[in-house]
Amino acid sequence: MNKFGSGRAAIWRLTVAQALVGAHSTIIFATGAVLGATMAPDDSLATLPISVFVAGMAASTLPSGLVAERYGRRAVFLGGAALGILSGLIGAYAIMVHSFALFCLATLLGGAFSAVGLSFRFAAAECVPDAVKARALATVLAGGVASGILGGILVSATMGVVPNHAFAGSYVAATACAFLAGAALLGITTPAPLRSSLSADRPLKQILSQPLFIKAVIAGAITYLLMNFLMTSAPLAMRMEGMHQHHANSVVQWHVVAMYAPSFIVGGLITRFGARAVTTAGLIITGLSAAIGLMGETSTHFLVCLVVLGVGWNFGFAGASAMILDTHRPEERGRVQATNDFIVFVTVMIGSFLSGGVLATYGWYVVCWLAFPPIAIAIGALVASRKMPRLA
Repeated sequence: MNKFGSGRAAIWRLTVAQALVGAHSTIIFATGAVLGATMAPDDSLATLPISVFVAGMAASTLPSGLVAERYGRRAVFLGGAALGILSGLIGAYAIMVHSFALFCLATLLGGAFSAVGLSFRFAAAECVPDAVKARALATVLAGGVASGILGGILVSATMGVVPNHAFAGSYVAATACAFLAGAALLGITTPAPLRSSLSADRPLKQILSQPLFIKAVIAGAITYLLMNFLMTSAPLAMRMEGMHQHHANSVVQWHVVAMYAPSFIVGGLITRFGARAVTTAGLIITGLSAAIGLMGETSTHFLVCLVVLGVGWNFGFAGASAMILDTHRPEERGRVQATNDFIVFVTVMIGSFLSGGVLATYGWYVVCWLAFPPIAIAIGALVASRKMPRLA
């Protein structure tokens, strides 16, 4: 860690904030579809709160990028924390009054908070020398290990705190997570926004048309799409099989831990083997998780499936993010990274909207089978990009 130099304090603040943002998201992931099933007017809308969560991620990325480019990342971080606080408060109130619409509003705001949290990885890369950017990025993602444990514990400990209103206490806990994340981010210092000269400024279309950017977006979008598609369906599928909510909480908790635990080594793997190789490995591991899901519908099958899925997401998403770093100049980072995240989250949102209907109509096994074609597409794109040069 001593290689991080003056950026070390910022990286650790970002890591702590990442853990708290992730715990907030874990609470929504573990409860969103289950609460949706009790409040939605139709069973096919049970996963709509999670879909709206992803919509919040997508809707906030471009505005966040513009604000960061003009006022700096700190303004975005603190605004995101405020949205996270509102998300928790509205979620708790929606449960108390049994309002599906208000609950979806809460998850929408939670998605915006989560998207801001995912930008922490790029902020960390800006605080260190080029040689350790991938390592800094992965270190911040490693904060998610604590988020999985903390989020799962919070759900289990608070789900019955408010009598006759299951999970209302969990959303109060989510509010606390957002408040503490904001406190951690208050003391952060990130590099000032860079201004590009008109003569050096490249049109966004030119930047986004780079083959490496296209391949990175495809890989990142499919990695995140499949993680969300399977993870959103799993807790509800477990409840449909008659399993207790504690089992679903545990599965989501260890899934989130698995999403971030590889971050301790993935930065080194990217440095040694390259971002494309690590991203490809992540997609293959994701395919393995879907295969495990096809083997049975016991709590053990769901647990192993989602743990392996989490590992696949980490390799795929960290690798694709590192590829994005090679497609833009420093002064272009805000809009390029925001555009990347916007494309990724719009893709995930579409898949998330479909997941509830697919699960309700065709069952868990079809959800798993549908993972394989996108994986083949993404791997094909990465293989085709193997000899593409880095941005000069």
